[in-house]
Amino acid sequence: MNKLVVLVFAVLISTTSFSQGLDFGIKVGANFSSISDATGFSNKTGFTGGIFAALKFGDKFAIQPELLYSQQGAEVNGKNIDLTYVNVPVVIKYYLFKGLNLQAGPQFGFVVDDNVKEVFKNINILGEAKPGDVSAVAGLGYDLPFGLRVDGRYNFGLTDTFTERQGKNSVITLSVGYSFL
Repeated sequence: MNKLVVLVFAVLISTTSFSQGLDFGIKVGANFSSISDATGFSNKTGFTGGIFAALKFGDKFAIQPELLYSQQGAEVNGKNIDLTYVNVPVVIKYYLFKGLNLQAGPQFGFVVDDNVKEVFKNINILGEAKPGDVSAVAGLGYDLPFGLRVDGRYNFGLTDTFTERQGKNSVITLSVGYSFL
């Protein structure tokens, strides 16, 4: 994880000379998450927030890495499974017209906290949360005037979330952001 974070910040720092084609800002939002490919799980709401940087290539394309704190998980049998990640999505943005854009790319997540063992105490029904997660991201966004942004994304897990049971993260994220540049 440290190497990936260093790489993201190195890209951000090295691109500051392209400030006309660079966006840098913050974003916050809500996650509506569950575990797909498994029975008995229902949606859980959580918070997401962090920083983004986008390097624009002309009027149509941009690449936008982000560093996000993300509360995910699910509800099962009336109990909340809390999975807290540091996520690093790297999305390609394709601008359809004006500020409207399609977004797609990979996301790498690293578990920083979970309560799986506490929820199920001595029952090893799920095992443990895996330390990492790989997801695909697809979404729609709009860059508003004055640096404001809105995004809607769906993150679908490509790797299993737990060691003893199949199931992948499934997260709908709605967020707003502000670009400082």
